[in-house]
Amino acid sequence: MRSLRYFFLATDTGFIIYWFVTLFHAIPDKYLFKDYENPMLIAWNWSFLPLDLLISITGFISLYFFSKKKKVWASFALISLVLTLCSGLQAIAFWILRHDFDWSWWLMNFYLLIYPCFFFKSIIQKVSGSNSL
Repeated sequence: MRSLRYFFLATDTGFIIYWFVTLFHAIPDKYLFKDYENPMLIAWNWSFLPLDLLISITGFISLYFFSKKKKVWASFALISLVLTLCSGLQAIAFWILRHDFDWSWWLMNFYLLIYPCFFFKSIIQKVSGSNSL
């Protein structure tokens, strides 16, 4: 959890900031993804809101339980990591299908896709009881 906590804080806070920025249309036009004004793409983007908020909630809950030395932290961490990977994978799959290769959006979603993979083994061991706190 030593390094995972920083990933959770950055990712979960980042999701919340992203959705506030999106809600208030604060992203400059030059950074918006292609066809951002298309109603279908707006709906597609907003379809990630429940998933991204669930990622943040489970990540923050995991941090809270870890600070209280409750073993259930690892289960919430695993849920958060799996959902994070899914969020990144779904976005990358969409951009591939659209043949839209904007690195500013790809890098963020590759981050979501890849970083959880580095923690799965240790978290699964914690969840299965192989290691304690």
